[in-house]
Amino acid sequence: MVNQTPYKIHISKLNETYLVVQCDNDGVMMEMAEFFTFEVPGAKFMPQYKNRVWDGKIRLLDRRTGKIYFGLIKYILEFCERNELSVVLDPQVSHKKDIDRETIEGFIKSLKPKSRGQDLEIRDYQLNAVHHAIQNHRALFLSPTASGKSLIIYAIIRYYTLLLQKEENSKILILVPTTSLVEQMYSDFIDYGWDDKYLHRIYQGHSKDTNKPVVISTWQSIYKLHKSYFKQFGCIVGDEAHLFKAKSLTSVLTKLETCKYKFGLTGTLDGTQTHRLVLEGLFGQVEKVTTTKKLMDKETVAELEIKCIVLKHKEEEARQVKDFKYSEEIDYLVQHQKRNEFITKLCNTLNGNTLCLFQLVEKHGKVLHAMLQENSDKNIYFVFGGTDTETREKIREITEQQNNTIIVASYGTFSTGINIRNLHNIVFASPSKSRVRVLQSIGRGLRKSDNKLSVRVLDIADDLTHNEKKNFTLNHFLERINIYAEEEFNYQIDRIKL
Repeated sequence: MVNQTPYKIHISKLNETYLVVQCDNDGVMMEMAEFFTFEVPGAKFMPQYKNRVWDGKIRLLDRRTGKIYFGLIKYILEFCERNELSVVLDPQVSHKKDIDRETIEGFIKSLKPKSRGQDLEIRDYQLNAVHHAIQNHRALFLSPTASGKSLIIYAIIRYYTLLLQKEENSKILILVPTTSLVEQMYSDFIDYGWDDKYLHRIYQGHSKDTNKPVVISTWQSIYKLHKSYFKQFGCIVGDEAHLFKAKSLTSVLTKLETCKYKFGLTGTLDGTQTHRLVLEGLFGQVEKVTTTKKLMDKETVAELEIKCIVLKHKEEEARQVKDFKYSEEIDYLVQHQKRNEFITKLCNTLNGNTLCLFQLVEKHGKVLHAMLQENSDKNIYFVFGGTDTETREKIREITEQQNNTIIVASYGTFSTGINIRNLHNIVFASPSKSRVRVLQSIGRGLRKSDNKLSVRVLDIADDLTHNEKKNFTLNHFLERINIYAEEEFNYQIDRIKL
């Protein structure tokens, strides 16, 4: 933009969710609105796009009103600097707090957190994360599995419980994607040494009203509630924040107009700019806590071995599926008898506890479960969306105590957030190219236990190449290889004729 006149951009605070950007030049506002407009990956496959109701784009700045998510202030200022625009910034937009690291360290140590009765060591990066949160009031923490994310959340919650106790909106909301994670977060906090009288859980069958200061809830339980319900909260923590891109989830965050302190935590972002900017807009700027590679180098997490098994299908089968659509290829693979027999035998031969992840419940999950029950002398458990929270928790607890268990679970229920320290093997029985799903699934096995120092991931891929034309799921496998390389994971590839 060539700027003859030093146009002024006025940035003011509307509430704790939105800023208002104003400029007396329509052309400047139009260009800024375009800067904050992005095409949504995969939009062309969505019904709204196909029906021409939506153009497949997300607009983070409303050009008519000037409204934009509070957390995008950094990008607004960068746009103004790059285009030599003068900025008038409302003092209320700046919200940094001056507090030294030693004070935060002293506070966390005073909590004396424990795990299974043993004192917990506070790692430097955990301390840095809590310090960053309290200094900035908002943040989106990128914290990989087994980095002690729950302890970071616990320390933040304990701090704001004290800070907000005399405020009108004194309660704290912790938002998680599943009922299992509600129970896990609750049990973690109790394990650390807190008391039940401070903690209220919300999901089906639990009251949405409480006098307790901390509410742990699934987003499904509260997203339809009126805006007035959310006025009681002065702080929100969104765990597994990569799932906060759904409209129903963002509706919760946008209703928190009086909530000053907002923190999101996730182990993985999906790699798209749209996804990251929406999350940063709702919570705050990304702050990388540590990386899985650093945790491995310091032996904080289990050693990871990835064994990729490429199943080479017969030529006549490759010819048969060469013109299949993606969904048809998936249906063909999950119903392939020899493939399912291979997965069953593989799970049976692995030592220790095994998590076998599938995608389709009826067509694949139930089939694998039945085959394992019939052909294995191990303890076999089946978990999918219809499995109630209590049963999932019991399976998790049993697995912690045993070393001869196979859990056949859907990606949706066990790929995110669930802690099983005593997990030795993870089998990818269904193909996936989702960066989030792949890394979150690997994360299930990275926690160490007394009798487990390493985890093996067995990534099953299918080669149905015909006349040099690669099949969909083989291309997805190559994308997973790129993810492993980017994360600096060690992997090997074995090829087997099916």
